[in-house]
Amino acid sequence: MKRTVSGLEKFLKKDGAPYRKARLGLLANQASVGPEYTHGLELLDEAMPGAVTALFGPQHGWAGEKQDNMVESNHGLDRRGRPIFSLYGETRRPDRAMLAQIDVLLIDLADVGARVYTFAQTMSYCLEEAAGSGVEVVILDRPNPIGGAEVEGNILAADCRSFVGLHPVPMRHGLTMAEMALYVNKRLKRPAALNCITCDNWRRGRYFPQTGLPWVLPSPNMPTCDCAWVYPGQVLWEATNVSEGRGTTRPFNLVGAPFIDAEALLRGLKKIDLPGVRFRKAHFQPTFHKWVGAVCRGLELFPLDSSFKPYLTSLAILGEIVRLWPDQFQLKAPPYEYEFERRPIDLILGERTLFDRLAGGEDVAALEESWQPGLRDFLDQRAECLLYE
Repeated sequence: MKRTVSGLEKFLKKDGAPYRKARLGLLANQASVGPEYTHGLELLDEAMPGAVTALFGPQHGWAGEKQDNMVESNHGLDRRGRPIFSLYGETRRPDRAMLAQIDVLLIDLADVGARVYTFAQTMSYCLEEAAGSGVEVVILDRPNPIGGAEVEGNILAADCRSFVGLHPVPMRHGLTMAEMALYVNKRLKRPAALNCITCDNWRRGRYFPQTGLPWVLPSPNMPTCDCAWVYPGQVLWEATNVSEGRGTTRPFNLVGAPFIDAEALLRGLKKIDLPGVRFRKAHFQPTFHKWVGAVCRGLELFPLDSSFKPYLTSLAILGEIVRLWPDQFQLKAPPYEYEFERRPIDLILGERTLFDRLAGGEDVAALEESWQPGLRDFLDQRAECLLYE
């Protein structure tokens, strides 16, 4: 099987030739690397000296050093004196002063295939602002690490739009960043000038280990591809008092709290049809974040194959926890990702009644069935944006 060639590599080899005289901006982070782990900025500086004039960082910062949500990054300078503009702080959009320093914005971000991962929202804002500033956007594409064949979840409702979801896509959307850019750009009132540099040797059914590319954590709590695989479901714990494993070496693969009885939880889950996953009863003690220093009891998730449904699985776990420990379980109050009024659980799930239906005892299989019409419509709409077999 041939190694996947990223959009960055193709841009450096030949596709960047038309941009050699342009002033380039680069929206990237620590995971924007070539096949030998060298950062894309270093490669661009070597191949096109003086071309990159401004840098832009998403959530967690240009270097990926910032933890968790609502941790604002500041502007700064790189070692060559170029500005580094934060797009996760006082503003989440590049303003005219930032864009005035460039002709073309290169976006090279490693996404993880989930609607709530904020990099897609940052890209969306860049497309909007670039359209009004005459700046071209070039997406240096990378594979969707959890494949592009499987999709899952309800479609984001309009009244749940936020920085963890701006467009009507399901939780697991099966798009690469370039495909998402095409999907978003077609829906903008004023589309941006957009060029997508695709990957070579990637097909929709391939997961990240099959690409031959190096994994560099795209955010501080995304250390492995296995973590990304469970993330489209496990992210929902951010809106609760249940730990998603932050502060441990297995963030998102772990779920638990001091009030949970792992045996009882596992016993309840065995009654639900959850394909492609195994659970291990687990005890863990977070060193930071929720329940720091306390012993949490719960489960560790092990996805097995492409039949695994991360969103359904975590909803099933959530339903069992609410049923078994209704007095101890709590939803997180706002704020969440710059939202100060709406419930975080609704923003993450993308629908205002879904949690209440689940907490009221509705079967997860019934919930899954209810979102199928929306999924079918989404698949029809995304077909025109697909760049890979």
